Amino acid sequence: MPFFMLTIQNLHAIFLQYPVISTDTRNIIPNSIFFALKGESFDGNNFVEEALEKGAAFVVSERSFAQNKQVFTVPDVLDCLQQLANFHRNTFKIPVLTITGSNGKTTTKELTKAVLSQKFEVLATEGNLNNHIGVPLTLLKLNSTHEFAIIETGANHPGEIDFLCKIANPDYGLITNIGKAHLEGFGSYEGVVQTKTEMYRFLKAKNGLVFVNANNNLLFEKSENLNRILYGKPEFDISAEIIESNPFAVIKLQYKKSNQSIIIKTNLAGSYNVDNILTAASVGAHFGITAEEIKTAIEAYEPTNKRSQIANTERNMLWIDA
Repeated sequence: MPFFMLTIQNLHAIFLQYPVISTDTRNIIPNSIFFALKGESFDGNNFVEEALEKGAAFVVSERSFAQNKQVFTVPDVLDCLQQLANFHRNTFKIPVLTITGSNGKTTTKELTKAVLSQKFEVLATEGNLNNHIGVPLTLLKLNSTHEFAIIETGANHPGEIDFLCKIANPDYGLITNIGKAHLEGFGSYEGVVQTKTEMYRFLKAKNGLVFVNANNNLLFEKSENLNRILYGKPEFDISAEIIESNPFAVIKLQYKKSNQSIIIKTNLAGSYNVDNILTAASVGAHFGITAEEIKTAIEAYEPTNKRSQIANTERNMLWIDA
């Protein structure tokens, strides 16, 4: 089908009938829609016939196959994927939270998912698929069972967080921290700050809400004119302190409004995880997750992503934080 005959609305209607996306002919899912993406060392347009032979229901390609009604021709396959993801996301009236930061994104995302799953059916980014391809693919997994979405966003150049926010259209956001590592692509630390805080500017424009650790002076300052939930210091509703870290972190969460405290024995190595846990708890509290439910969720969480993990061998204890 020529691209000028195919609208995103048309493609979305087809997607609802075939709601699985494939991007690699080595593991085509039968009755999926194959998007012929291009990379530095591959061109999916070279594998259109193979995708159909292996069971793809339709193919989105930049090359014309005039005699094949299963192939939709578009000027830019990646752009089409991103537009479809945005259109699909906007058909759902559920809270969408985006997470970014220099480090701690994935652990914070997993902890937040664990906490919110006490009450909601949650879709969250798998692993660290947080770029211009991973974000659309995650959004296209949204279905009628989901009540909440957590989308991790990463960046390696200015403008990328804003771009990903425009695709995901979040209602809520949080930045874990902004560090000085990985400056390549940004030009300077100031470039990193500008890029990460693109999320704040996006949410300010749509009157969204951000979660901010008040112990982080930079994030506190950058979020001053936004709707925000502050946490981390005793004067705000939720704060935390490390009780033990040998090797697993044991923390105490203090709730100011209810004058309640809870002890959480985690399966996470490293005292630095207190901020990740505190963030997940604060998000959960905002959405009605009780302190006991938060404790249950975090104590049950075991990292499987090679972050803050402990593994035992016959001779040694290994601390895995890749």
